[in-house]
Amino acid sequence: MDDDHMQIGEVAARTELSLRTIRHYEEVGLVIPSARSQGGFRLYTETDVQRLMVIRRMKPLGFTLDEMRDLLDVTDRLDASRPAGRTERAELLERMEVYEQTAARKIEELRTQLSRAEDFAATLRARLQNVPGEDPTPRTDAVHR
Repeated sequence: MDDDHMQIGEVAARTELSLRTIRHYEEVGLVIPSARSQGGFRLYTETDVQRLMVIRRMKPLGFTLDEMRDLLDVTDRLDASRPAGRTERAELLERMEVYEQTAARKIEELRTQLSRAEDFAATLRARLQNVPGEDPTPRTDAVHR
């Protein structure tokens, strides 16, 4: 193995994805190892790691595998060594812009959910501190269990 290639374990550590998840993304065609070792082990490049990071960032926003595949296709075509024609480039940029707008909308939805969850947790904390009873000390130990 040369210095330009990484085995799946190193890729998993760098991307914080499980081996199983990386193999699944290979099975569905999102990320194909760039090479195989003489022993048949998957070998990945920095470009492969960057593809996995795009997927990892899309996942919590609820993008589907097909949407991930499409966005990776867009970026691959924009980054290709042969430049796209003006029309094709404009279409690709338009598709990418749709993904950016969708991501921004989904982030706002997540911020709203997080705000509601924080309000709920604060309500519970306040309720725990104001439970009537014989012991006037706050019940912080129960919160941390």
